[in-house]
Amino acid sequence: MAEQVGPFSPASPMLEDLYNYLYLQNETGGIPLKGTGICVALALIVSHVFAFVKADQVQAFLKAFPRSYKWGVILLSIDFVWGMMCLANMDMGEFYNMRSWFLYLVPVGFVLVLMFVQEFLAVRALGTLLLLVGGIVLEAAFLKPQFSRLLLPIIAYVWIIAGMYFVGMPYLMRDWVTWVTAQPGRWKLATLGGIAYGAVLLVAAIVSY
Repeated sequence: MAEQVGPFSPASPMLEDLYNYLYLQNETGGIPLKGTGICVALALIVSHVFAFVKADQVQAFLKAFPRSYKWGVILLSIDFVWGMMCLANMDMGEFYNMRSWFLYLVPVGFVLVLMFVQEFLAVRALGTLLLLVGGIVLEAAFLKPQFSRLLLPIIAYVWIIAGMYFVGMPYLMRDWVTWVTAQPGRWKLATLGGIAYGAVLLVAAIVSY
């Protein structure tokens, strides 16, 4: 008899459909290239415009973020739900018979991390989220014919590489924030660069994707 699952369990049909959509497992496709490009572009533009206009507030937030336990809990909870959805629905190959064990062990690990890995928890959780988001952006651009699609993998790999460093060496975010906020010119260059990249991506998404 098939296992009965609730509507919000990791293996529920609703979350299975979401997983198939995000990771292109449906026969009819999934998350569209144009929609992904527009969303990523708008996120870059809005966030960097806000950082440019509200420089003092954003810098203060970034300096406090690495040791913020509250943000660590929020972001790690998002990572946990997302990871459980993937774990319940992904193809595990020869390890398929261990899926149920992982579905029990991951929640235990989530609680233990919240209890005992509080140092730079926000940065580690952000790094994990960057890895997850980068993955679906890569999926959206995979094997698409447009040359301009490469704008998405470029930013995705930037997130993925940064995410790996944040998970393994979270103190680097503190050092990077200290460096980029040390001089107004560095901050302006970083924010204007993000705005410019987002603008180019937005034009490519609307015209080409």
